[in-house]
Amino acid sequence: MSAQPDRAARLRLVLDRDGPTCIWCGREFSALVPPSTEHVVPRVKGGPSWLANEVAACRRCNAARGHRTPVEWLEECLGRGWPADGARLVRALEALEAAIATSGGQRRARPYLEAQLRRLRRRSGSAGQQAG
Repeated sequence: MSAQPDRAARLRLVLDRDGPTCIWCGREFSALVPPSTEHVVPRVKGGPSWLANEVAACRRCNAARGHRTPVEWLEECLGRGWPADGARLVRALEALEAAIATSGGQRRARPYLEAQLRRLRRRSGSAGQQAG
């Protein structure tokens, strides 16, 4: 992959792509709710430092997520009554999957990413059945 933009530029690009709200709690970013970028697939799980692996999150949610998987944290946020954006999470994971397929590598991230997508797809399938 080509050289990555600096942190501030990546944040602007992520906000342009994802919009001005936290993926987890849904709060709109402001001076009181500063945005940050968060790796969907954590670096410790082999997640690359690519724009495709970053989403916009408020600093509170970014810090609170800790080592939880994206699906675990999504479920916890929903359990707290927050409007976590599951569709945005699916889009982010699918975009990362496509970026890895194009660029190659990321051997450690692939199984983690695939497992998270499976869980999200199962989850959305069961949610659709419950709604109907």
